[in-house]
Amino acid sequence: MTAARGNGRTPGAGGELGDAPERWPVESSTFSLRTGRVIDIREDVVASGGQRFTRDVVVHPGAVGIVALDEQERMLLVRQYRHPVGQRLYEPPAGLLDIEGEDYLAAAQRELYEEGHVRARDWRVLVDAFTSPGMTTESLRIYLARGITDVPPQDRHNGIDEEADMPVSWAPLADVVAGVFAGRLHNPTLVMGSMAAWAARSGAGYDALRPGDAPWPVRDEIPYDLLA
Repeated sequence: MTAARGNGRTPGAGGELGDAPERWPVESSTFSLRTGRVIDIREDVVASGGQRFTRDVVVHPGAVGIVALDEQERMLLVRQYRHPVGQRLYEPPAGLLDIEGEDYLAAAQRELYEEGHVRARDWRVLVDAFTSPGMTTESLRIYLARGITDVPPQDRHNGIDEEADMPVSWAPLADVVAGVFAGRLHNPTLVMGSMAAWAARSGAGYDALRPGDAPWPVRDEIPYDLLA
């Protein structure tokens, strides 16, 4: 038997397994870069145990992603050019939470309409995640959308920049999961979303997922601006 680490207690014993908010003292916090676009960069001087260390934080507004499944268990995919990695990736529809006061579910519904050219009747929450908590404030909520209907061509959204050349296709969910395991698909929203959908399908079922309007309290605890 492998010995337990840390305090010797089994994680989750006596209660549900879950993350907990914690904030170490910050002696100073300054923005070293404000782009006016998607991200800013903040420099925090953190104090702990008599030591001081500096952490650079990429301040990001967060995002939503959508795993849209049709009646044949096919997943809607867009193919988008991603400049930083020099790849055209298969991805689920997704977008930033950069409209002040916009409801999370409403943002997801808007992104599915704009990028996927479809609407959905049934919405569930698949996954809430921090995409890279060691360096950025970015939070991500991935929805499951079912009951799909097409948007007529004349009513579709016309994208700009990378979104102007973003083909839409459908692939069996099983094939998407196989592509992840084979190392052919890399977008993190696709990886998390497809795996979560596959697990839900194989477990308690889609209807056991949280409703689409479920609260997202951990997002409200993120320290976006320590100077505010």
